[in-house]
Amino acid sequence: MLSPLIAAAQGDSRSGAAKPGRRPVTSSDSIAVQQLYFEGMRKKTIEDQKGASELFSRVLQIDAGNDAAMYQLATLKKLQNNQPEAQQLLESAVALKPNNQWYWVALADSYEKTNDIKKLERVFNELLRINPDKPDFYFDKANALYIEKRYDEALAVYTKLEEITGLNDDLAAGRQKIYLKQGKLDLAAAEIERLLANNPDQVRYYLMLGEIYNTNNQTDKALRILQRAEAISPDNGMLHLALADAYRAKKEYDTSFKQLQLAFAAPNLGVDQKVRIVMGYLPKFSDPNAKASALALSRIAAEVHPNDAKVQAVYADMLAQNNMFKEAKDVYKKSVQINSNIYIVHEQLVRLELGESAWDEAIKDGENALSLFPNQSWMNYLVAVAHLQKKSAAKALSYLKNAIALQTDDKELSAQSYTALGDCYHELKDNGQSDAAYDKALTFNPDNAYTLNNYAYYLSIRNEQLEKAAQMSKHSIDLQPNTASFEDTYAWILFKQKKYADAKQWIEKAMQHNKNSATQAEHLGDIMFYLGNTDAAVQNWKKAKEYGSKSALLDRKINEKKYIE
Repeated sequence: MLSPLIAAAQGDSRSGAAKPGRRPVTSSDSIAVQQLYFEGMRKKTIEDQKGASELFSRVLQIDAGNDAAMYQLATLKKLQNNQPEAQQLLESAVALKPNNQWYWVALADSYEKTNDIKKLERVFNELLRINPDKPDFYFDKANALYIEKRYDEALAVYTKLEEITGLNDDLAAGRQKIYLKQGKLDLAAAEIERLLANNPDQVRYYLMLGEIYNTNNQTDKALRILQRAEAISPDNGMLHLALADAYRAKKEYDTSFKQLQLAFAAPNLGVDQKVRIVMGYLPKFSDPNAKASALALSRIAAEVHPNDAKVQAVYADMLAQNNMFKEAKDVYKKSVQINSNIYIVHEQLVRLELGESAWDEAIKDGENALSLFPNQSWMNYLVAVAHLQKKSAAKALSYLKNAIALQTDDKELSAQSYTALGDCYHELKDNGQSDAAYDKALTFNPDNAYTLNNYAYYLSIRNEQLEKAAQMSKHSIDLQPNTASFEDTYAWILFKQKKYADAKQWIEKAMQHNKNSATQAEHLGDIMFYLGNTDAAVQNWKKAKEYGSKSALLDRKINEKKYIE
């Protein structure tokens, strides 16, 4: 016996005479139709949509009433987002074969995609005629009526469905949605109460009912329902979250937070939900209480889920946000040990190590990260910084070149990388390359105070381009006032320009912002010497020695009582 689709592909020759207005299908036509149809199916299987469409179209040219070819061609039109033609084909197919469920299902899908809700009702009526015991069709019809705001008719469909399936969650939820739209809160709640009456130990029904009351500003009712559930299931994390919401609505914030803590202590509350809640505090971090709350919750989560890398990383983030950097570093390391495939955790770890001047640790952990993520430009930069701080300029250079080569559109990273490159070349005594790198850095960020200061200082110690150096140095001070090292640089450039009175003014400002600096005391001594006050010069040179300078040149200045280059 032939399958329905094969019979349709052959024109269903058993039906006798051809339909009025159509050319009769001959036996030779029938053979051609069968061959074209099966070749079309083959091409569809290998995803040759164009070839398959052409073959099914040829079937319809020979046999205009071939509903199977209409259906197959319609599915291809859908894949090509041609819903109008797909609908026409499917409408023709159901007209020819009104008892084919799959044709009607495909037509319903097409109407849904074009939002033709009015036509959907007829489709679902036909599907229920064909298969009157299938719950999905009742739900679909009720939903179509709901979208058209024909609420009472949708409720009638649910009543019919309940006769078939009995009361269940989906049915109650559908009716509840309608009752809430109608403003019938009591009826919406009654739906869930019916479920509760049959299943008094099911916490999810208490949660559903609590949510109805809570979202409709009936917080006291919500609390009573949720407290009943708490007596049944005291360790349910979702329940404690709902209680936290209810207490928050009553502005009982301490009690609400205690419920949050209980929720976080529940292993059955998912990790992702806990992470989302903690991250929800971020916009409120200007409030110290928000930071402390996020930290407390993340600590609980980390204790409950000790082997989850994401939770450990979030806990480390919150420790860092609360300036607990040593503890954060240890937890970041734990996260990396659990799962080394989360790049950002490696970066946060290395940044913390750089922040506490742990250069060797930063290099070790940074190079470990690069073995896993070699194309991360920021990590190359961070490792370069650690090497540069250890005066390993040659090693830093290779990482900086990698960082520059890898990134294309991060202006901040470009500016910092070229600045560090300038520092590297300075250490390597390649002044031309150093200056070129600083100039390049300033094209990306002309207001980087660190770049301006370093570039200006290195020009001054070479006694080159002093006017340019002075302008850059003054700009760095304007950008970041009261920074002793910047003021010292500017004073030194003025000294090199023989503007001794101005130099004295700026070095004294620097010394106010950074007391007991050997370098600044020596510079003041140099300036005082050229202002003609040798006693003050010697006095400041001696202070520089007291502050820790071990310079042989400084000893000569003191002994010979004169400035020496």
